[in-house]
Amino acid sequence: MKLIIATPSPFARKVRVILREKAIHCEEIIDVPWNKDTITKGLNPLGKIPILIKDGIEPIFDSKNIIKYLEQINPEPSFYPESRSKKLKASLLETAADGICDAVVLIFLEKSRSQNLRSKAWIDRQKEKIYTGTQYLSDNLLTNKYFVDDHFTIADVAAFCCLEYLDLRLPEFDWRNEHSNLENFWQEHQSRHSFLQTKPTTQVIEPMSE
Repeated sequence: MKLIIATPSPFARKVRVILREKAIHCEEIIDVPWNKDTITKGLNPLGKIPILIKDGIEPIFDSKNIIKYLEQINPEPSFYPESRSKKLKASLLETAADGICDAVVLIFLEKSRSQNLRSKAWIDRQKEKIYTGTQYLSDNLLTNKYFVDDHFTIADVAAFCCLEYLDLRLPEFDWRNEHSNLENFWQEHQSRHSFLQTKPTTQVIEPMSE
């Protein structure tokens, strides 16, 4: 089994964390999906990572689909609560965290363009998503150790990956001071082995064509 990843990607990181938590062996192949020589072509019609490759099945793309598959082949430990309401809540929090990361990616790409081609209105719109998204995470965490119930779920994985992606790509947003409970959450979980082993790092991408 192989997983195509990009080292900064919070979406790939979610899967990498789950693989480690479930003790599933999987070779990781580093790719830069923005570059012309990306290996995502032919594996994902959207050209995005992560992509899970396993003999006998179609390549699985999108982190949520991959994690659902991993839950099927190795149910324990499960990262989705059993009750419908709590499972829905965990999924909503995951979607919010992913949406924040999507907005960060869009800002990063916009800032990769020439100064005269950048849209401040576009960047501001993405920042608003980030601010309201982190507020949503904060409002749902309150003073708890975990986002849903009293155990580690996909909501915690997604939120943690999101927060460290903000540190990597949008360090000017001081979410730690804005939301002290998210800082406490980060402090509580930052030494978890699956997080330490998957810390995001930047990659060099080819200059974007105008």
